[in-house]
Formats: sequence, structure tokens, C-alpha cells
Amino acid sequence: MKATWRRVARKEKVVKAKRIQLAVAYLLTAVLAGGSVALAQQPSAPTSGNAESAARLERNQQPVPPSASDVSAGIPALQQLIEQALEHNPEIKAMQRRFDMMRARIPQAKALDEPMLSVGYMGNITPFQVQKGDPSSGRTISISQDLPFPGKRSLRGKVASSDADAEWWAFEQTRRNVVAEVKDAYFDLYYITKALGVVTKTKTLLDQFTKIAEARYSVGKGIQQDVLKAQVEFSKLIEQQTMLEQRKQIAEARLNSLLYREPESPVGDPQELKPRDFPYSLGQLNENAVTNYPDLKAQRRKIEGAQSAIQLAKKEFYPDFSVSLTYINRPAMPEMYGVSVGIKLPVYYAQKQRPALTEATASFEAEKRSLENTTTVLMFKIRDKYLAETTAKRLVSLYSTTIVPQSSLSLESAIAGYEVGKVDFLTLLDNLVTLLNYELSYYEQLSNEEKAVAGLEPLVGVTLRP
Repeated sequence: MKATWRRVARKEKVVKAKRIQLAVAYLLTAVLAGGSVALAQQPSAPTSGNAESAARLERNQQPVPPSASDVSAGIPALQQLIEQALEHNPEIKAMQRRFDMMRARIPQAKALDEPMLSVGYMGNITPFQVQKGDPSSGRTISISQDLPFPGKRSLRGKVASSDADAEWWAFEQTRRNVVAEVKDAYFDLYYITKALGVVTKTKTLLDQFTKIAEARYSVGKGIQQDVLKAQVEFSKLIEQQTMLEQRKQIAEARLNSLLYREPESPVGDPQELKPRDFPYSLGQLNENAVTNYPDLKAQRRKIEGAQSAIQLAKKEFYPDFSVSLTYINRPAMPEMYGVSVGIKLPVYYAQKQRPALTEATASFEAEKRSLENTTTVLMFKIRDKYLAETTAKRLVSLYSTTIVPQSSLSLESAIAGYEVGKVDFLTLLDNLVTLLNYELSYYEQLSNEEKAVAGLEPLVGVTLRP
């Protein structure tokens, strides 16, 4: 009976061992067939030591070429979001109304003051009547008009027109800023969505690892520490997934706020991204910015307005005029007409006109310095975004062609070694976590590269990528 019991026990152990081997083989197949998406973007060249494994990996993960619509029209889903933001974003609408407000001031600045109509009489108070026979008594109607010194009205119109032009470019800057924010939120949502996918895939693999560790421990081929370590890593993945889900909800709410929609409105998953060319140099970006940056254009219009304001302040030293026409009705006597011309004497120029000229001159100098400051800060921002773009682009290439493929092959080798008992479970887990981190880094840098380009667009005043 004892011998029979031992034979049955040995058979059960053999069956369990075979099940463990089958599970490990399944994991190896899963890693080969469902490895990193980043690797599928740009498969690496096989090394001499892993040529056969790399060949299998390459057969299962061929690169997917971008479609014609992606190349010609950019990302359709993103374009729809941008159109909705430009149509509904309240900040854009507010800036457009501000421009309408400033434009409406132009004809007001050029217009003459309203004429003054006066009606009166000269005679008795009690009773209220004209004194008959008195040539100085009668009823009067007069109209007068103030006339500014020639040139003042046109200068006021120029100042108002420059202010309106500056407001237009501020409106244009707001539009471009909103578009950049939409793109930034979209690419942030893309990274979070891909990160959730990578974490979910890793959880599936780790769950299989945990079952294998438990099975090996049950037949005496593993240790309890392996099971506990796998459970800890699985819990850490659940924590990471929870945090990513929170970030996804925040990113969706941010995108909805830019589109002036309810925070809970469905956004959908972003479309797949692939590395794209960026043919612009730092010098080209700076040249475009100096020419097209809306804030610079607005500042130049403000300088033009300040120049016109100086000329207007000088004109204020010249007197304005007034012209009036009067009609006098006298009972029982001939009617009378009168014409008068008045001149405003700027005798208080020391307290009024001269300080006004000083104010206009100071405003002009301030606008010039603001232009210099805006230009300096602009050059810094462009360089900062450009370096962010080039760095992210290099890292994307490094991850997709070298680090992620190597990490995937390392995990494959660790699984094969674990199957024959040459690699311990902790090494297997370490390779899995390493691959997870590098896949997340790949998608993060791919998102960062797109966000850097999106951040450059409102700075250079042109669309760099559709």
C-alpha cells in the first residue's frame, strides 16, 4: 500500500510539474506574441546571441505603416476636438467680443463732439414774458459746435485703430493657446490610455507568474517568498492602475472644459500615435516667431498707437475752436441773427498738456521695453520647447529600437531560464517590471514629443503639425 501511495504521489508531482512547464511555455508565447507595442513601431536588429528569438519576435510584431489620412490630415479625432474648441470655448468668445468692443471705439474717436442746442429768452421774470418795445428783449435759439485743431481727430482714430489691432492679435493668440491646450490634453490622455493598457497586460502576465509560483511552491520546487513577492507586485500594479484611472478622468475633464462641455461627457480613447518627423531647426522656429508670434504683433501695434499718442499730445498744445449760430426773435421788432467763433486758450499747459506729453512719451518707452522683454522671453520659451521635443524624440527612438526590444528579449530569456530552473523567480519579476517601466517611458516620451510641438505652435504663430 505504501509503495502504491508513493507511486501515485510521484505521478501527481509529475503531472503538476508538466502543468507548470505548460504554463511557463504559455507565458513565453504570450510575451512573444503580445510584447510591447513600442517594439512594433520600430523592430530592432537581432543580436547574434538571440537571433532565433528576435526572428520570432519580428514575425509576430510587424510595423504598421501610417494611413494616408494620418499623413495628409493629421489626427482626425484631434482635428474634430480642435474645431469644437474654436467654436465653443468661452475664452475665445470673450476675446472676440473684446476685439469687437475695441473696434467699435474707432469711429467714436474720430467723431466730432455733439453740437449744443440752446433755447432762451430775455425779458421779465414775473410775469414770464418778453418786454415789448425793448430791443434787447427777445427769444433766442442757438446751436454751437466744438471743432478740434486740425489733425487731432485723425490721430485719435489712429490710436484707437492701433488698440483694436493689438486686441485682434491678442484674440489670435488666445485661439492658438486654446488649440495648444487641446492638443496637450489630448496627448496627455493618449499616454494615460496607453499606460493603462500596458499595466493591464502586465497584470495578466503577473497573474500567471503568481499561479506558477504557487504551483511550484505546492510541489516543493519553489519558496513562499516567491509567492509573496508576486502578490506584492500584483498589488502595486493595482495601485498604479487606480492612479492612472484617476488621471484619465482628470484629463478627460480638462479636455471637456476646453470644449465647454460637461466634465463627464464621453471623450473616447485617442487614436494610435506613431513617431512623426519634425523638420524645423531652432533658427527657423525663431524666424517664424519674430514674424508671426501674435503677442509680438500686438506689441508692435501698441507701439504704433503710443507713437500716435505722442503726436496727439503735441497737438494738444494747439487751441481748439467753437462756432455758434444764434437766432433772436423780438416781438414787434425785426428778427436778429448772430454768429460767433471761440478759441480755447491752452493757458494751463504746464499742468495739463505738458504732463500729458510726458505720460505719452513714458508709455511709448514702456511699450518698447515690453516688446524687448516679450522677444527675449519668447526666444527662451522656443528653445525650451525645442529642446524638449528633440530630447523626447531621441528617447522615443532609443526606447523603440534598443531598450524595449532588449528588455523584451531579456524577459523572454528569463522565462525560458525559469522553466528549466536556471533563473530564480525574483529575476523573472525584475525583468517583467523593467519591461513595464520602459514601455511606460516610451509612451510618455512619445506623448511629450507631441506636446512639445503643440507648445511651440502658439509661440511661432504657425501650425507645425496638423
